[in-house]
Amino acid sequence: MIRSLIKLGLLLVAAILVYNYFFGTSEEKAQSKEVFKKTGDAIGAAWNLLKTEKQKFDSGKYDTVLDQLGNAYRAVRERAEYVDEKVLRRLDELERRKASLQKQLDAIEREEQAPAPAPKKGIKTDQTQTSKSADQDRRKAELQRALDSLVRDTEALLDEAQ
Repeated sequence: MIRSLIKLGLLLVAAILVYNYFFGTSEEKAQSKEVFKKTGDAIGAAWNLLKTEKQKFDSGKYDTVLDQLGNAYRAVRERAEYVDEKVLRRLDELERRKASLQKQLDAIEREEQAPAPAPKKGIKTDQTQTSKSADQDRRKAELQRALDSLVRDTEALLDEAQ
């Protein structure tokens, strides 16, 4: 319901902007041009952000973080004689989460490196590629959020262990 209202609102705003751009007064036309320009700038900035994140992803940004977490977990385990059982259970859970994230990261990397399958009859290649790219971007964003959460939880554990 809310999603429909948001879509309807955006459609209404777009219709008003287009109408004002072509049929409005000179002031309304200028305002519409400014909105279109700012929207274009925002989309360009978002696109640049996505390209930058893809470059970081390709260069191993996530691998480095996961390796650092693994090193932190090993350090806590080495001092395990000074740590209570509760901390060790939380450490086990964090290591499972890290392993799960590593599997997800490996799956994303395999999909990016795999050759594109032959398009199905009736489906345009651009649509398939765009859909796949959007899905990959969504998965990367989810992975980043999960990784951030894991880092926060690890920091809390390390603070508790010290």
